[in-house]
Amino acid sequence: MKNNARGIGVGELVALIISSSIGTGIFGIMNDLANAAAAGPALLAWVFVGVGILALVLSLNNLSVKRPELDAGIFSYAGAQFGPLGEFISGWAYWLSAWLGNIAFATMLMSSFGTFFKVFKGGQNLASIFGAIIIMWLLTFLVNNGVESASFINTIVTICKLIPIFAFVVIMFISFKVGIFTADFWGNVANNVLHNGKTVSLFEQMKGSIMVMMWVFIGIEGASVLGNRAKQKSDAQKATIYGLISLLIIYILVSLLPYGVMTQAKIATLQQPAMGEILRHVVGSWGSVMINLGLIISTLGAWISWTMLPAETTMLMAKDKTLPKSWGKVNKKNAPTYSLMITGVMQTIFLFSLLFTEYAYNFAYSLCTAAILISYLMVGTYQMQFSYKKKEWGQFVIGVIAAAFQLTAMVLAGWQQVLMVTILYIPGFIFYYLSSKENARAINKNEKFTIGAILLIAVIAIVMISTGAIKVG
Repeated sequence: MKNNARGIGVGELVALIISSSIGTGIFGIMNDLANAAAAGPALLAWVFVGVGILALVLSLNNLSVKRPELDAGIFSYAGAQFGPLGEFISGWAYWLSAWLGNIAFATMLMSSFGTFFKVFKGGQNLASIFGAIIIMWLLTFLVNNGVESASFINTIVTICKLIPIFAFVVIMFISFKVGIFTADFWGNVANNVLHNGKTVSLFEQMKGSIMVMMWVFIGIEGASVLGNRAKQKSDAQKATIYGLISLLIIYILVSLLPYGVMTQAKIATLQQPAMGEILRHVVGSWGSVMINLGLIISTLGAWISWTMLPAETTMLMAKDKTLPKSWGKVNKKNAPTYSLMITGVMQTIFLFSLLFTEYAYNFAYSLCTAAILISYLMVGTYQMQFSYKKKEWGQFVIGVIAAAFQLTAMVLAGWQQVLMVTILYIPGFIFYYLSSKENARAINKNEKFTIGAILLIAVIAIVMISTGAIKVG
């Protein structure tokens, strides 16, 4: 999409980042986190993840300043390092992540509607799926009517949805008891309850927390992806820092304060959205109603952002000739209609998988997180390469930390999900081939080897799923 005089300012970009990240995850993170770790290990995991995300944000800011011509989103850095195929691999992963995140939104949203309308209870039945499809297409047509107008709506929604989250934090502060928080700080008692007496080490608890925490941070790169729509390039840089600081404070408070109100074992057994159930425990049923209303607003707001991001991604990839030109065609409102329609169709098809997946929400967000780790990893490696050539050793260290963190998360916490994501590259490489043919660009030997290796991994993943070595959902 072309830039225009109107553009998006710092405030709207920060709202976009916060809204993209604060979606369904924050309303259920306390339950998912309590299933993985006690308060102590969770706090250490937040420090670990915070350092990794900070390194990613600093890398994005550095590259944005020093390579301003690479304005096609975070995947353009992979293109600068590895060529067209590298940009495609990163961009396709980012596109997958964006619409897979929408599937997680749909599951939690319809489950929240189930609090008020029993026909949607659970969020995975046919009524929920058709309801989610209707909402998804309504949002698609909204974005198709102009991205800037959608981002303005998103800013208003962000303000509205933060109110119940703020109320939750205040109530948790008032109800917080130090004795409850410190009673089982390292999880020795909870291990007996949640893991049938099995000892879970500090390392295992931290490892189990990583994917949960990474899920709620997805969207932090939003200002970089939409940076070409900012009034000034510096607006995107400021927005990423402001957004990260705000998110860290919000997430740590929301996820850790409940450990001082209820035991880890009780939090781990709560139904989703756990935030509502915790308030029900503290203040009564009105607290649950308030949170579910906030969840509905939050999810719809984040869903607007995540409808914008995949469309912007594929449009920019088409502009850089890693996808066919048709993916980049825009309408009179300057929105990529073709890309929006394809993404909408993919989401519609995938929504029906909710009927066959026992834990649809966890399955969708884990795949979403695994996919974006691929894009984040390539940002870190390019930060290393670029800083090494410039002999900027401080920036090089930042790149090492960013890349090492993403790789660690992929290997320790999400290797099964990463394998499953490779399966979704099978149709992707068809589009890459069509783009190469359309632009008279030969696929060289290194690219053929890389494509072959990824396809081999995809086949291995399919075999592992079919034999039960990888559990789907």
